[in-house]
Formats: sequence, structure tokens, C-alpha cells
Amino acid sequence: MLRKFLPDEHVESILDIKPDKLRQRGVKALVTDLDNTLIAWNEKGTTPQLVHWFSSLKKVGISVMILSNNSEKRVKLFSDSAGVSYIYRARKPLPFAFRRAMRIMKVTGDEMVVVGDQLMTDVLGGNQVGAHTILVTPIASTDGWATKMNRHLERFILSLMRRKGWLKWEE
Repeated sequence: MLRKFLPDEHVESILDIKPDKLRQRGVKALVTDLDNTLIAWNEKGTTPQLVHWFSSLKKVGISVMILSNNSEKRVKLFSDSAGVSYIYRARKPLPFAFRRAMRIMKVTGDEMVVVGDQLMTDVLGGNQVGAHTILVTPIASTDGWATKMNRHLERFILSLMRRKGWLKWEE
């Protein structure tokens, strides 16, 4: 059960994920969370660095989609300015929106990477559909009220994983 929450990788920033390396591994699609993964949960717009990163992904043939539990207004505002498609109110970690993203992007789980800042939503959801999962360190040190609850459980799960020696990025 605990392994369902285990990410395949960890990076400090989404910008640490290199599009050319993903493509070399056969990745055709990247699904990413929005809040505290791409931008802080209380910010609205994109950054030039993110626009360049999205462009780099597209340049090597990797489709990109934002998968967020947030409202359409919040996700659309960011996605439109970044030029990226999206699914809002995804109800992560349920697998339905992840599978929908796979259908839209015409990929299988092993051709997709899921990136996010939460074990309880992004990593669990991505693992359920067989995607490669990457946990990102949250951008902001604060969270919305719902995420605060998840963070407590997440810390407990991470401590169990640490005791089992599963967290390879801490070596």
C-alpha cells in the first residue's frame, strides 16, 4: 500500500526536469499539477522561465497538460497565458482525469510523466495509471486549507518511506 505513494524521482523545481532526457527515455506526454508545482498556490500568472520550459518540451515532441483540482477560472487563467491545455476539477488522486489526459494525448501510462508537489494527489494518481511520477518540492511554504491537511499525512508517509530506505534522492 505504501508503495502507491512512492514517487519515481524527486526534483527541487519543475525547471530541473530536462525535456531532452525525458524524450530519450521514450516519454511522449507530461502531465503537471499547477499550484505549488508550477507557481505558488496564491499567484496567478506564468513566468518567462516556465513559458520557455513548456516550449522546450513541445520542441522535443512531448505533449503537455495541466491537471488540477482547482476551478476552471484559476486553471484557465494560467493555462491560457502559458499556451498549455488543461483539465480542471480533476478530483485527483482518482484516476479518471489521468486516464482522460492519456486519451487526449494518445499515450499509455509508460509514455507519460506525472509531476506534482503532493504524494496524496499527484504521485498516487500518476502511480495508479502506470505513469512515471516526479515529486517536486513545493514552491510556497504555505498552502491552501485543503492541502494543509494532506501535508500532515504526507510527512508521516515520507517518514515511513525514509525508515524503509526508499527515498533515493536523500542519499
